[in-house]
Amino acid sequence: MLPHAITRQRLQIGLALTTLGMAVSVGSALGFEHIGGYIPCHLCLLERIPYYTGIPVGVLGLLAVRFGLPRFVGRLALLVIAGLMVWGMVMGIYHSGVEWKWWAGPTDCSGALDSVTNNVNTLLSDLNTVTGPKCDEAALRVLGLSFAGWNVVVSIILAAIALWGFRKN
Repeated sequence: MLPHAITRQRLQIGLALTTLGMAVSVGSALGFEHIGGYIPCHLCLLERIPYYTGIPVGVLGLLAVRFGLPRFVGRLALLVIAGLMVWGMVMGIYHSGVEWKWWAGPTDCSGALDSVTNNVNTLLSDLNTVTGPKCDEAALRVLGLSFAGWNVVVSIILAAIALWGFRKN
């Protein structure tokens, strides 16, 4: 194989793996939310932004490589994805630290959903006082990690794959 072909193949593999990985990750989060009933807190929703941004970048990068655009377009897409995953990792570390009470979280990220009344006459006014789940309480821990902790792990892996695909050789 020619070095040019190896680079294009590496770009395609890197873009495909990172795009698929981001889609599976955010799809899992949405599944836990809509099927499992785990309502995300404010920080959880913010941690999804790199994925929502990165998936279209990955698809555009794949299309660019597939249709023979210059390799720097695919490499740029991988670099953007790596940056987004580092951003997601930092956000996950921050959120994990809030959950472990290592530092304070945002003040607007507290409250309970059980504060809604059952009285239909005051329901609309009560909706204005209800906030989402607390950011400093992990909804679920699997193997000792919360959703935020697993976001850190996934983000590191996806950033590493993106940087591998970005390499020239």
